[in-house]
Amino acid sequence: MKTSLAERFSVSIPPKLLGQFDQLVREKGYKNRSLAIADLMRAGLVDHHQQMGSEEIAGTITLVYDHHKQHVQSALTDIQHDHHDAIVSTLHVHLDHHNCLEVLVVRGKAAQIKKIADELLTAKGVKHGKLTVTTTGREMPV
Repeated sequence: MKTSLAERFSVSIPPKLLGQFDQLVREKGYKNRSLAIADLMRAGLVDHHQQMGSEEIAGTITLVYDHHKQHVQSALTDIQHDHHDAIVSTLHVHLDHHNCLEVLVVRGKAAQIKKIADELLTAKGVKHGKLTVTTTGREMPV
């Protein structure tokens, strides 16, 4: 019995939407529609898994803060130590004399990662921050 590496299915969409999609395919450099659709499906699944608290995700938490503001560095360090099991790595960059950029690579259950991000992003002294999530790759076929 032969195993299929791909499944075929048909999709009906309005012509104008297909035209816009074909433009995206060309601009992004996809070789065909199938590859573009597969990438969009993966992105949708990653977004869906982010909403599911029990799914394991990976990602980054990016923070910008003024390190001269009183207690901001110690508060961020305390939060990170409280969640050392989910923080894989950190990168600290001095943007200028006052501002620092910190990127934390995280991995764990979606609910836990969102909780850590919320604690860090709402810490007094953080100017801007963002949680970006992706898949761990285990459940995502190519």
